[in-house]
Amino acid sequence: MPSKTTKASGAEQGGQPKIPGISVYQRRGRWTFMVYLDKDPLTGKRPSIQGPVFDTDAEAFQAAVLAKAKAEENGGKKLVLPTDTVEQVVSKWLVAVKDSVKPSQYANWETNARAYVYPLIGHLPFRKADVTVLNAFYARLSNNGRIKPDNNLKMYQYWSKHRDQRDGQGPTSREIAEACGVTIHAAKAAVTRYRRGRVAEAKPTGLARKSIKNIHGMLCLVWVDVIGQGFKVDNATTNARIPKQPGRRRSRTREATWTVEHLARWLAFALRDRFYGLWVLEATTGMRRSELAGADEVRLDREKKILHVHETRVVVNGRAEDSDGKTDAGWRAISLDDFTFEVICRYIDMLHEEAKKYGKGYENPGKLAVWPDGKLVHPDTLTRRFNKLVDLAGVPKIRLHDVRHAYVTLARILGVNRKILADRVGHANETVTDTVYTHVSVGHDRELADKIGGAILEALKEAAGSELKVELEAGRVYELEAGAAPVDQRGELFAA
Repeated sequence: MPSKTTKASGAEQGGQPKIPGISVYQRRGRWTFMVYLDKDPLTGKRPSIQGPVFDTDAEAFQAAVLAKAKAEENGGKKLVLPTDTVEQVVSKWLVAVKDSVKPSQYANWETNARAYVYPLIGHLPFRKADVTVLNAFYARLSNNGRIKPDNNLKMYQYWSKHRDQRDGQGPTSREIAEACGVTIHAAKAAVTRYRRGRVAEAKPTGLARKSIKNIHGMLCLVWVDVIGQGFKVDNATTNARIPKQPGRRRSRTREATWTVEHLARWLAFALRDRFYGLWVLEATTGMRRSELAGADEVRLDREKKILHVHETRVVVNGRAEDSDGKTDAGWRAISLDDFTFEVICRYIDMLHEEAKKYGKGYENPGKLAVWPDGKLVHPDTLTRRFNKLVDLAGVPKIRLHDVRHAYVTLARILGVNRKILADRVGHANETVTDTVYTHVSVGHDRELADKIGGAILEALKEAAGSELKVELEAGRVYELEAGAAPVDQRGELFAA
């Protein structure tokens, strides 16, 4: 039976802008594209680029734009020579696309190419890298593709073996660093985790399916660009398949679940931390870590109680860098409930007071994720502090990003409009049956904000065991009750 091909209208493409020469359409329930280039002045023929298949129309559209830009930029020059290997082709492609993608995306591509593609299939002639080769490549990555050493397990085993030293305090951080070949900073963080009861588990030998999908996505774009430059080769990525990894998703889903009671108990401790305003935002809006790290006071509309999410801070090769968001949908306006709005205003007042006391040397005025001297907080620091608060609260251990999942789950339980929820958390796409409006629902999430914020606040009052009160004073910025854990000048949280 022939496959069904449906050309997508602008609405079906999620409102993507129309670009001459680009056609995005459905094929066998997934999305692909066709790019038509300018006519050849000699032959009169119009070259075209047939794209691979993608899960969403947005992915197909972005790949089509990149393919068209690269084809036009190279002006007909061949990206590939007949004798080129896979490594040579991918290397040339990375050079060609470097200035047209975000630094974080480029860094991920380059890392994946050097760590996985070049060592395993980089030596093969590009012409011979067919679907059979790619399927074998993905299978190898799935089974035993992990190349990074499991330093956390190595440190934990050393610490467990010597934990009776120094009257039960265990080995020093320096001893662990020297024995395991890690930095002193990694060893210190590890000791803190182990003393709080975090047990290191052996990582699987294979790469996660998501990591393999990222590598596959990069190779899809490589083949599209190569074919677009007139190189006669089949698109090996179109029919390549990524192996399934039974049990992983189910296990992760169980671990990444918080009830509203868990969320409230964590928040009761998080309110005593220096960055309490950011934690409340995370709990009541589901913002991404990069969005919390890049939040700016100027984006807060106090009159309408709306926070505009624009700037973000991401980690590229270990360094924090400014970015403009994960997707276009990431630029959004979030309504704040009364509880969240009051907390964030008091948090900003605290930052203003710190800036006033510090004086002329204060850095980054207006940013919300800063130390008392105004220096920006590294996004990874937010993750470490979150993990500390999770341990202190005694709730199930999840990732910081999973608080976002818990927020969405709570919203679904409360029966909120799914289209408005997708706009609020910055999701780029939703299913056709959930598409209620064709425009972004700016301001329409007020009822959603009040409903979820109210549910969290009621659970928080019960978890705290007393009426909430806000105090701005040295050492305690948001106090639930007498005897709250103190906060030092650098914002370190100590267990009571």
